[in-house]
Amino acid sequence: MSMTLTSPAFDADASIPPLHTCDGSDISPALAWSGMPAGTKSLVLVVDDPDAPDPAAPQRTWVHWVLYNIPPDAPGLPQGVTAHALPAGTHEGTNDWKRTGYGGPCPPIGRHRYFHKLYALDTVLPDLHKPAKAQLEQAMHGHVLAQAELIGTYQRGQHK
Repeated sequence: MSMTLTSPAFDADASIPPLHTCDGSDISPALAWSGMPAGTKSLVLVVDDPDAPDPAAPQRTWVHWVLYNIPPDAPGLPQGVTAHALPAGTHEGTNDWKRTGYGGPCPPIGRHRYFHKLYALDTVLPDLHKPAKAQLEQAMHGHVLAQAELIGTYQRGQHK
């Protein structure tokens, strides 16, 4: 069985509902996962957009959400999860707005892709003190057992 990542809010490669964007309530979508490999000690979730600022001429990957040390027995995250409602032991990293927590899609131009990436690690990471994605990836290096990905898209003013 391979690791899977899904959301009841949107299908793979489909549009993310405005509720989860800056055009709505900007709350995180519910996420569910399964199929963790044997030996999984913690999970990492990173949500990012490689199409910033313009999909026709991307210049950087914009990081929307960073979570680590999610317990492997957690089945997912509820919609609109807050820091206080995260599974026990979960730590937050810093997104590209220089804050913790979820920051929803708010593309300035075009339809962007939002990669929700879940990693199963063979270790529990030390407290990295609100790391940026690059710091977290460095700490994860050599510890990834499996990865699952869910891609959603969003374009402002084009709610399908």
